[in-house]
Amino acid sequence: MHGGLGLGKLGVVIARHGVGKTAFLVGVALDDLMRGKNVLHVTLDQPLEKVVAFYDDIFQDLAHSQELEDVWQARLDCERNRRIQCSRAVNFSPAKLKEIVNFWKETDNFEPTAIILEGFPFASSSDEDLAKLREIASEFHCELWMSAVTTRSAERNSRGVPEPIARLEGSVDVILTMAHDGNAVHVGLHKDHENTDVSELKLALDPTTMLLMAETTPG
Repeated sequence: MHGGLGLGKLGVVIARHGVGKTAFLVGVALDDLMRGKNVLHVTLDQPLEKVVAFYDDIFQDLAHSQELEDVWQARLDCERNRRIQCSRAVNFSPAKLKEIVNFWKETDNFEPTAIILEGFPFASSSDEDLAKLREIASEFHCELWMSAVTTRSAERNSRGVPEPIARLEGSVDVILTMAHDGNAVHVGLHKDHENTDVSELKLALDPTTMLLMAETTPG
């Protein structure tokens, strides 16, 4: 990716159920948290304790792989910079997300650099809805990462982007897909902002820890 996602931008990770979307996005969040940035994680389809468990497990794996010296301080700093909000998927809208962000800003003086949004109803959403989400990301000067569930039989466009995102591709800045082949979880890059030449991404993640297994650059 050219410069990452970026403030005011929307990124979507697409995969079938159980492939590891939550773990991947928690990894993205921890990358920010361990750099001292604030992250707001909003989930519409998972209980709080399950999301917290993802953070705890992946942090421990990261701490071990990076050989952190002061693990407990690093973990405490991450928890201080993180907020997790569970909301109901029924009738959820961009306006509700804005309400949640404002709540943490006004009650806790908490302003996120990144927002993780899981379970957004893409199948029943429009380009206008995504435009409103981008407005929120721009207004609060943060990047917004989302997850989308697809199926084996889902239709794909010329870029290989599956539904429910294919028809909304023009409203998303970065699109990634995840697929499990039995040995590893492979991540593919299908849209990189306005770049017309999207490089092939060879990225494999350990299906147990969701940490990097191998990365190669074509050519």
